[in-house]
Amino acid sequence: MRPLGNILITGGASGLGAATIEAVREAGGTPLVIDRAEPAADVDFVQADLADSTAAENAVRVLAERAGGLDGVFTAAGTDACGALDEVSTEDWERVVRVNLLGTAAVVRAALPYLRESHGTVVTCASTLGVRVAGDASAYCASKFGVVGFTRALAMELAGRVGVTLLVPGGMHTAFFDDRAEQYKPPPDAKLNQPEHVAASVVFALSQPPGCEVRELVVCASEEGSWP
Repeated sequence: MRPLGNILITGGASGLGAATIEAVREAGGTPLVIDRAEPAADVDFVQADLADSTAAENAVRVLAERAGGLDGVFTAAGTDACGALDEVSTEDWERVVRVNLLGTAAVVRAALPYLRESHGTVVTCASTLGVRVAGDASAYCASKFGVVGFTRALAMELAGRVGVTLLVPGGMHTAFFDDRAEQYKPPPDAKLNQPEHVAASVVFALSQPPGCEVRELVVCASEEGSWP
């Protein structure tokens, strides 16, 4: 397997991103984090809002230059705005798309010069709601369907130069659902995955030797209802 080296993680202050920090460290890599909030882990960190593409790109360059390059990127950061289309404000709806889709593209764009040099790997984070739909989730579905299309096109564009993996995770036991109205939270008996289990699959994808790629990974709890 390939040594991990320097791995940039967006959304590393919580949830899947935070779990991936620990998984990268356990595998011998060096995590670098972009987030709006400071991670609890002692890690090289730049604060940026991924809704601002320029700030996101600048943060990538700062971390890459401080670390001496990048060997991998995992775009874990994501947000949501639940509700009917005409009940979610334009600002909130568009923020979901800016963070989840445009923020992903901005981070990868800025990282590409470093990843080409290292023949590194990008792992993007979609969702089971990037391949199926749910009511009152139009912004999230639109953004994650976009991540799926973006990643598949990117894999074709970068073939042989930079590895590209699409991660399609199901629901996880994280704080992602905490600020939602009760009707949009998973029920108490929901079958959800642990973020550290999903993080292990991210490390697996990042560890593939040059020329071997995991193109797509669906990772969910075995009894979760959102897949297939």
